[in-house]
Amino acid sequence: MPIPEHGYPRTAAVSPRVQVVETTESTNADVVRHIVESPEDWPHLSVLLTTDQRAGRGRLDRTWVTPPGTALAVSTVVRVSAVPNESRGWIPLIAGAAMTRAIREQVPPSGHSVALKWPNDVLLDAGKVCGILAEVVPGHPDVVVIGSGVNTRMPRTDLPVATATSFEAVGLECDEDRLLADYLGALDEMLGVLIGARGNAVAAGLLADIESLCSTIGSDVAVSLPDGETLRGRATRIDADGRLVVEQESEFESAVSAGDVVHVR
Repeated sequence: MPIPEHGYPRTAAVSPRVQVVETTESTNADVVRHIVESPEDWPHLSVLLTTDQRAGRGRLDRTWVTPPGTALAVSTVVRVSAVPNESRGWIPLIAGAAMTRAIREQVPPSGHSVALKWPNDVLLDAGKVCGILAEVVPGHPDVVVIGSGVNTRMPRTDLPVATATSFEAVGLECDEDRLLADYLGALDEMLGVLIGARGNAVAAGLLADIESLCSTIGSDVAVSLPDGETLRGRATRIDADGRLVVEQESEFESAVSAGDVVHVR
């Protein structure tokens, strides 16, 4: 789908800068480059978006490509100087929770499910509909770019893997402008709550809020760790540092700070 003629008025009411490009290799790479060149031009909640991203990036430097017009790629600037360094690991989880909330607003109250998969994938009817990547801008440690890719009009035949889905694949239509406005509003609100609690996600109620959205909690999981090992067990909770706690053999607990999670059915 081409960029809508009416633009993104709801998004523009929330964001100080909405830059729409017809096509790009990577929205995150573009925004990082722009901030390095002209940081003052990209205030908090600025966004760059497209429906034709040719070389998107995910965790572990994976690349992914979607047919033009079938997915929304958006990168958002968040300025986090007020967030203590030790609490910034919560930013990707907050982004995932904010997008989960925004997608829920697009979905009828019955007949479909929307949930967060730790740390920041969004599941629609148990299929991945959105992935998120947050990265710090080189030379600007207080600026984080959060990239999100939402499968909107992707036919089922174009889905890259069996575990993926899209709005179209489950018979839904996505209002992209409303989605982005809701996402940015929730993202800014949750970051503000974290700042107000001086980085204490537990005291702020954010940990409980995120757990309530997260279908990983209570699921049997297999977690592929960065060192190549696989951790298997039941995800029981998220700890005060945002790590996923996995119970093994109903006895031993391990806290995971990074890894690819598969819900075992």
